[in-house]
Amino acid sequence: MYIHKSVLLNEAIENLNIKEDGIYVDATLGGGGHSKEILKRIPKGHLYCFDQDDYAFLRSKPILDEIGNNYTFIKANFKDLKQKLNELGVDKIDGILYDLGVSSFQLDIPERGFSYNFDAKLDMRMDQNKDFSAYDIVNKYKEEDISKIIFDYGEEKFARSIAKNIINKRKEKPIETTFELVDIIKHSMPQKELHKKGHPAKKTFQALRIAVNDELRVFETSINDALDMLNHNGYAVVITFHSLEDRICKKVFKERSTLDILPGLPIVITEEAPFENMTKKVITSSEDELDENNRAHSAKMRVLRRR
Repeated sequence: MYIHKSVLLNEAIENLNIKEDGIYVDATLGGGGHSKEILKRIPKGHLYCFDQDDYAFLRSKPILDEIGNNYTFIKANFKDLKQKLNELGVDKIDGILYDLGVSSFQLDIPERGFSYNFDAKLDMRMDQNKDFSAYDIVNKYKEEDISKIIFDYGEEKFARSIAKNIINKRKEKPIETTFELVDIIKHSMPQKELHKKGHPAKKTFQALRIAVNDELRVFETSINDALDMLNHNGYAVVITFHSLEDRICKKVFKERSTLDILPGLPIVITEEAPFENMTKKVITSSEDELDENNRAHSAKMRVLRRR
């Protein structure tokens, strides 16, 4: 059994301002930790849980069944959130939560190919039914495209060197496993980089995971759709784990909580923006949580309320 610890659990539940008869969405079910706490608080409401991963539903069902049966699993990418909810007759919600981190079980099950700590086939698919994986990027993409993915999504300064060495290595034979890729990454960096804190493959693996699952584009689509569906006094809570996700969240929240009025016009502004940004400063994990859960170190939470 793989232990999953939900990051910023108490803070997320508190900032959702849950109503007992409300309609709520967990856009990223994962290990079910957040969903469990939401379900406890909505005896007269309903919870809709999205995930692409069959294992997430298998893991979460017994956890949620202990609380109640007023929930619905939806196996879909959260970019289809609005469509899937509309199909179920839901066009308004009272709150939504996004936890954009990779679930512990995805990292800790070696054969999923997400982790640089285990030797496994290159994979990184959140939806195991899809054909496209990290193997395809590493073995089929052009050098410049691989370099761009690693630099743009991983913010890895040695992206060009890594991409070049991937191309050279795959001329000998396909790059099939995580450890083969880790070895290439290490040989693409100067020795002083290898002795710095943190794993040298972290940024590249992050970049490939984002590319395989198209994470940034689908998040921006999904959060905008979700905000359109929020009831008055409904809340959106987003937990991000790297700067690219947080940048998108910050941009969308700013756009939604700002009136589009040209500066300098001689008018008196009497209306308010339809949304209120509840976190001018991001919420981060407490010292206690950081001590207990290493994966909480990069977590940032932002909250938006529909007025």
